[in-house]
Amino acid sequence: MAPSLTSTTQPHRPTLAAVVGRVSLSLLIAVVVPATVFYGFFVLAGVWTAIVAALAWSYGAIAWRALTRRRTSGLLILTALLLTGRTALSFAADSAWLYFLQPVISDGLVAVLFLFSLASARPMVARLAGDFYPMDHELAARPRIQRLFRHLTLLWAVLGLTKATVTLWLLQSQTLGTFVLVKSVSMLAINLLAAAATIGLAAWVARNEGLMGPIRA
Repeated sequence: MAPSLTSTTQPHRPTLAAVVGRVSLSLLIAVVVPATVFYGFFVLAGVWTAIVAALAWSYGAIAWRALTRRRTSGLLILTALLLTGRTALSFAADSAWLYFLQPVISDGLVAVLFLFSLASARPMVARLAGDFYPMDHELAARPRIQRLFRHLTLLWAVLGLTKATVTLWLLQSQTLGTFVLVKSVSMLAINLLAAAATIGLAAWVARNEGLMGPIRA
């Protein structure tokens, strides 16, 4: 018996748990582990060793995924590029303080980039969405999906501006040891809350569009 048309053309729809797993893994590799590595080496061996260790982790993660033929997330690549710029400028100026100042600038620039992308046909979140959910042109063109991309792009732009403001205030008001500890914890908390909000909003839209799990009749 020939297979039915539905069974051969029906696209795979990942479950919510699978999407959450992808997002969690991406955040773990690109955000949580580098921050943990940095703070651990900062306490044990000082700031310059911590700077090198965090950068080495990011490129090590990229190399490992390339060697194992796994897709490297855009978030990991973006993190590695930002860390590279921060590290190069800090060593060139022989200034650890400059290393901590640069996230204020980079977070601000990324936030502005997200805001400017809202004027284009593909806001920034739309360019990164394929890391977490299989996207095609038809799906990306749906009105609810387009609104979701724009809302999430705006959310992460506001998040970037908030992180830049908080980091600048901490850098000017706290000692280096207190700054590293408070920044590591607060930025991780902010990123996790934003990720939870992103997943929740995306899951709500995906349910309404029939994109989670089995496709509705």
